[in-house]
Amino acid sequence: MSFYGEKIKLTVFGESHGEAIGAVLAGVPAGYKIDMDKALAQMARRAPGRDKTATPRLEKDFPEVKSGILNGVTTGAPIACVIENTNTKSKDYSGLLETPRPSHSDYAAFVKYGGHNDIRGGGHFSGRLTAPIVFAGAVLRQILEQKGIKIAAHIASIAGIEDERFNPVEIDDELINRLNNSVFALIDTSKEEEMRSAVEAARKDLDSVGGIVECAVTGMPAGIGGPLFDGLEGAISKAVFGIPAVKGIEFGAGFKSAELKGSENNDGFFCKDGKVFTETNNSGGILGGISSGMPIIFRAAVKPTPSIAKPQRTVDLKTGENTTLEIKGRHDPCIVPRAVPVVEAAAAIAIFDMLG
Repeated sequence: MSFYGEKIKLTVFGESHGEAIGAVLAGVPAGYKIDMDKALAQMARRAPGRDKTATPRLEKDFPEVKSGILNGVTTGAPIACVIENTNTKSKDYSGLLETPRPSHSDYAAFVKYGGHNDIRGGGHFSGRLTAPIVFAGAVLRQILEQKGIKIAAHIASIAGIEDERFNPVEIDDELINRLNNSVFALIDTSKEEEMRSAVEAARKDLDSVGGIVECAVTGMPAGIGGPLFDGLEGAISKAVFGIPAVKGIEFGAGFKSAELKGSENNDGFFCKDGKVFTETNNSGGILGGISSGMPIIFRAAVKPTPSIAKPQRTVDLKTGENTTLEIKGRHDPCIVPRAVPVVEAAAAIAIFDMLG
């Protein structure tokens, strides 16, 4: 459950309140320069404790690289990083092994692992495990950028409040760079205040809200991927669904395409300067599981954080009786802003693996 890739191999290890979390990334070619400052900037966008929309748990999230990068250049050996957990309050999670949180992994993990799973902070199921994913993605996206492939995501919506969507046909580098350096990534920045107000209202009400992250990949050459089970959609989806709280994904027009006629949904082709383009991009840059050369665009639905302080119905697994649970601890009233760099990282990992 903690491995991804065929041409590269990403392994994520650790638990939310264990000594450390980390990743091993094997199959990265030698000779590529990696800017650690850029990688740390991506880690900071995801890190907790830096924004009122996030959990107050403050972690440095500094990845100690143990192998695979020497003098800022990949060596060809597996890249291993370790991130220490330094700010844990495990007592807040006492009792959750017997009284599972609604819509959390607690109950399913209890059954699968016979009650031996680490419940503290969600254990291996915690969003904390996305930190090493972001580091792996930060390394791979730098190599992808050297190949002309860029990735950016933004908050498409929070609590039903919508940002603008990417231009599906053309996305300029200026926008990509701005989003890549934003903690609250929006195309229309005027939406930030309304979104923050919705998150704050949920926090004060001891509740949480979800939203949607939209991601784009530009510079992707045509012809990458394969039919049926080797498709790009499947590869990206597998990586994105590895992010805790993601419950849905769609590409291009997605589910709205089911409401269109073929004449409305089809992307007409045209030639310009010897290259083939499409007039629209309802396919999201993927045809038959293979890249078309247009921007790859997808959206991921992020559910509300299940750990809320409101009283909720649950069961006592020891007695078999119904009971009420009031969750303590430090939790995100909205995970969406911090999920943006994680979705970007997942896309980078999937694209790099498909390119080979």
